[in-house]
Amino acid sequence: MATIRLTPTDGWTTCSLGHRHWGRAGAAGLLVHRDGGDGPELLLQHRALWSHHGGTWGTPGGALHVDETPEQGALREVEEELGLAAADLVLGARSVDDHGGWAYTTVLARPVGDLDPSRLRLDGESTGVAWVPLAALHQVALHPGLAASMDRLRPLLAA
Repeated sequence: MATIRLTPTDGWTTCSLGHRHWGRAGAAGLLVHRDGGDGPELLLQHRALWSHHGGTWGTPGGALHVDETPEQGALREVEEELGLAAADLVLGARSVDDHGGWAYTTVLARPVGDLDPSRLRLDGESTGVAWVPLAALHQVALHPGLAASMDRLRPLLAA
């Protein structure tokens, strides 16, 4: 398991809506997607039980560091959590879930080539990773933040 190094922006904060969030400077995650036989497929990680909303399926992501763009943070997190390098991905659109004083940015990306989940290096924050068809999302326990963002993300996946 990799050593976790905390930064000054790691920690809990409360937004103006009264929700508790990880990442004092906001957070970002990477939604890797590809075209599947029956429509878009999403590369999702199964979150370790000890993590926030553990046992759910979501995107690799986490707290932004000081002066880090959402794209930089999302790429850093996907490399830390899944071992995917920036060169393995092409960044696309982004979607911001603004809670007033705190925001989570989902950055969309496509793999450069064939991406086999069994070859990814998990760092302990997740127990698995898989391609999940968009049409089958209702069959998995989604991270609540991802579930709440899907109405905004679906059109971006189709673009």
